[in-house]
Amino acid sequence: MERRWPRKNDPESIRLRQDALRQLVGDDGEVFWEDLQPWAKAQEALTGVAVIPVSVVGPLVISLGEYELEEPFGRLVEAGRIQDRVYVPLAHTEGGLSASLQRGAKATEASGGIRTYLLKDRITRASCFICKSTEEAVALARFLEAHVAEMRRWLAERVGSMPELSSYAKLREVDTHVVGPMCHVLWAFTTGDAVGPNMMTRNSYALNMGFVLEHAPVKPERVILEANMGGDKKPSHRYFEGGGHGKTVIAEATLDERTVERVLRTTVDDLLALSWAGTHGAVASGMQSVAFTPATAVAAIFAATGQDLGMVGTSSMAHGTGRRVEGGIHCSIRLPGLEVGTVGGGTTLPYARSWLALMGCAGAGTVYRFAQIVAAATLALEISASAAMATAGSENFFRAHHERGGLR
Repeated sequence: MERRWPRKNDPESIRLRQDALRQLVGDDGEVFWEDLQPWAKAQEALTGVAVIPVSVVGPLVISLGEYELEEPFGRLVEAGRIQDRVYVPLAHTEGGLSASLQRGAKATEASGGIRTYLLKDRITRASCFICKSTEEAVALARFLEAHVAEMRRWLAERVGSMPELSSYAKLREVDTHVVGPMCHVLWAFTTGDAVGPNMMTRNSYALNMGFVLEHAPVKPERVILEANMGGDKKPSHRYFEGGGHGKTVIAEATLDERTVERVLRTTVDDLLALSWAGTHGAVASGMQSVAFTPATAVAAIFAATGQDLGMVGTSSMAHGTGRRVEGGIHCSIRLPGLEVGTVGGGTTLPYARSWLALMGCAGAGTVYRFAQIVAAATLALEISASAAMATAGSENFFRAHHERGGLR
């Protein structure tokens, strides 16, 4: 009889899994580490490691906004600005990425740096109540939208007595969408410095089962905690357009013509021609985003800093712009659903904490800074990669991949 697969993360269970797989994997000392306890809380059935090399590029010169949430509605207020020089860690195996982002950082620094803005901070859980009829679904929707303040109080009053509730996940808005007998409900929260999916899930469940089922004028036939309208870990037109699932951030820079020619080795006209063709290409293919390569920068920073890699899809939704201005070109990028955290989850792992600390983003009170740094790095890469593609025949883009692309 085959032995049951050990499931725990104690040292003995880890060793048993490693021994069972050693012949299949081939133990050269790089996959199966002896001491994995620092990672034991990160996932289940912990068995080994996959090491990704990390480069550090910079400095990125950024004008960063300092933001606060205004209670009780969670409106973002810019309280001040600081100018900073930031070094950014990138965990990846893509030849040319680090060099390209470094070039973008150099070009933006030579032109006065990058300026970032935080527009929105929300995370949503999209529940669904299936009612007997459309009439009941409409009645439920109207009831919920009329009792938001009461639901905020209901959660706040029960934080101490219901240990599953999170005091950090604060309900801000409730949006409904009725389709036939279905009443979709988007619970919109702010979650402090955490990304927040776990804490908002707990609070949404409590609202569904404790408030709605007890106080609503109709009794739904079925309750679904997440019914796929929340933009969770997938691109969504709703959140691309309006934000509301993560941090909505804009980064901008104005590049002078001399820098475009000397550092980026192209011209403003070539960049604008690429922007024109690329925008129409995106429209023709039905792309959710209008940008060149945002996921590359987002994923590399996420991997280095312990972010949830499943959130790269939502977080890399982007809308880039390029416009001629006097003496150069204005470039910007909008990330409407950047899902980042500086506490909890993978950010507690030793390596992630160190790389976050490098950027001044380890711990509470730093998530807005981190979101803006990610946006600034994404813009730097967009500028450099676009410049490589904008050259005649896209020669620079070809050469970068030919020379740095690894195996041939």
